Amino acid sequence: MQAESFEMIAKTLQGLEEVLAKEIVELGGDDVEIGRRSVFFRGDKRLMYKANLHLRTALRILKPVAAFDAKNADEIYEHLRRFDWESHFGLEQTFTVDTVVYSEHFNHSQFLTYRVKDAIADSFNEKYGRRPSVRLTRPDIYIHLHVSHNHCTLCMDSSGESLHKRGYRDEQTEAPLNEVLAAGMLLLAGWDGQTNFIDPMCGSGTLPIEAALIALNIPPGIYRKEFAFQKWKDYDEELFGELYDEDTQREFKHKIYGSDISKQAIAIAEKNVRSAGLTKYIHLKAKAIQDIVTTVGPGGLLVTNPPYGERLRPENLYQLYEDLGERLKHVFVGYTAWVLSQRRECFDHIGLRHSARIPLMNGNLECEFRKYEIFSGKMDGYKSRHRNN
Repeated sequence: MQAESFEMIAKTLQGLEEVLAKEIVELGGDDVEIGRRSVFFRGDKRLMYKANLHLRTALRILKPVAAFDAKNADEIYEHLRRFDWESHFGLEQTFTVDTVVYSEHFNHSQFLTYRVKDAIADSFNEKYGRRPSVRLTRPDIYIHLHVSHNHCTLCMDSSGESLHKRGYRDEQTEAPLNEVLAAGMLLLAGWDGQTNFIDPMCGSGTLPIEAALIALNIPPGIYRKEFAFQKWKDYDEELFGELYDEDTQREFKHKIYGSDISKQAIAIAEKNVRSAGLTKYIHLKAKAIQDIVTTVGPGGLLVTNPPYGERLRPENLYQLYEDLGERLKHVFVGYTAWVLSQRRECFDHIGLRHSARIPLMNGNLECEFRKYEIFSGKMDGYKSRHRNN
């Protein structure tokens, strides 16, 4: 008997939609279509479980369960009061509601959230004389309502907490890189574990850890204690156990290095690497970018997210980027380097010509992810040598 196929929506960060779509295709998704910070696809329950376990650039996996048109909150309330909620969860379970609104008809998403909660509670109360409880933190059931103009899509959120919360992070530095963004940067940079990797400003170790997970083909969701679908009425514990226990790890013959000027950051990174079980593959050291004088191997990939906020004075910030550019040019010959930063003037102080740039969002900051091919001599000579080869 063929498993039932249904539509799913994978949410992601702006700029990572195509990377996520490729991941979904490789995982076996059908009818893959890119949207705004999202990817639509079809698959069965097995694929939904695998998507939560394996997708590196997804924030959450939503399962649409109803769609309707409405022009005001009262119409949404009536649709949802009549919805068959008890087929999805029971009175004894707690729930929370998240609403996303892009509409001229609805000005207050918070008010709409309250109306959705009322509709659910009243639906149960009319049938059983009791209502399930709302819980804002760690509820059993996560419900998502998306409103675009007057079209409403009701979804069950199969992930629960955002999938960027892998579960391996014990501690973090002041401004840690989102794990989904880190994985997306690595995949955009073409990282596949076939070379050495270095992040010379690694902070709490997010990029080295995500690089190791990709290189070893370890599912990022393997560290999670729980997914929301495990509380659903149709949860298949045997199927999920089979997928969770599946051995996907592959051999990794190279090295991953991380360094940072802050000894505290390296101490935090070491705890996170240990928590992820990756100590064998990731080598960390407290070292300023200016003090890196040699590399291991004849080439590799460098990906880094230097500071670009308000914590450094402009003159110190610009000096940091000048030092990064100087080390790239003199130490990392033969490497491909990718740098994420918000400020164009920071890139200017690197002093090297980039060969590609990709717009990305880091939180609410508009950033660029720039590629530098590090070679000896001038760009024209470099291109000539490659044309002749």
